[in-house]
Amino acid sequence: MDEKLDIVTIGESLIELSTNESLTDAVSLDKYYGGDTLTTAVTALRLGSKVGFISRIGMDCFRNYLLESWQEEGLDISHVKPVQGVNGLYLVSKSEECDSVEFSFYRKKTAATNLSIDDISTEYIQNASLLYTTGITQSLSISAREAVKKAFEIAKENGVLTAYDPNYTSKIWSEDEAKEAFDEIIEYVDIIFLNARYDSKIVIDSASVNNIIKHLWDKGVATVIIKSSIDKGYYAGYQGKIEFIKYIDDIVLDKTGAGDTFNGGVLHGIVSGMTPFKAVNLGTITAGLQVKKMGAVKSIPSKEEVYKIFKGQND
Repeated sequence: MDEKLDIVTIGESLIELSTNESLTDAVSLDKYYGGDTLTTAVTALRLGSKVGFISRIGMDCFRNYLLESWQEEGLDISHVKPVQGVNGLYLVSKSEECDSVEFSFYRKKTAATNLSIDDISTEYIQNASLLYTTGITQSLSISAREAVKKAFEIAKENGVLTAYDPNYTSKIWSEDEAKEAFDEIIEYVDIIFLNARYDSKIVIDSASVNNIIKHLWDKGVATVIIKSSIDKGYYAGYQGKIEFIKYIDDIVLDKTGAGDTFNGGVLHGIVSGMTPFKAVNLGTITAGLQVKKMGAVKSIPSKEEVYKIFKGQND
């Protein structure tokens, strides 16, 4: 039987090449890795959760680097399947002269697009406390979308908590496609993360945080967490109560992966027994530390850094 895990995530991995110069002028780039669900997984892992990852990895020149890096982190990769093909890649730049971040993605026809129901193990999901994925994973391919649905069905049948983030972007698919994917699994979702600016479009035609949260409660989603860049904070709705927690954004160098890092902090808090409100507080601290450095995963803070602040706020 597989080892008991706190969290299992499903998704893709991407090679990250980053620089503090513009991509036009840079002569060298730092190599790391990223991917939305992987960033969330590593965040929860660094905070102390036992985490597993379901994916397919390409047998290219980055394969050993990725597998060895994940093993060093302690990520359970027993359900990462090596296949012929390439791994996705993105370049990210944040120079002092440029206020915005430059991105360039190369993620079509990668190994992860071959994710399918064959990658979903009932036993693996049964032995987890929580299952998490995003709309990005669903967007990879029809077979990946089928895999997500099957995994969530298994989780629901076996009393495993489920968490989902639509993570909608028009660069990947249309609103109609994202809404169809959302509607396909919403009945299985216990915890949802939404970006007020982008994701609410595919949930309900309303700009009201209260309306969105109540709509999702009516759909059976117990915990609703909304990220609002306008209000500079997070709304958490749980058991008829809604609370607002402000961002920690005193220093912001790079927001790459900040939302995914926040999700990882929240999910770690929930599987550790915190209320969603306390867990959002933990996620806020984690993301606030992460944005002070460059890159998605490499800038995720340690358990000691996060809990030092968290305990100071909650003593």
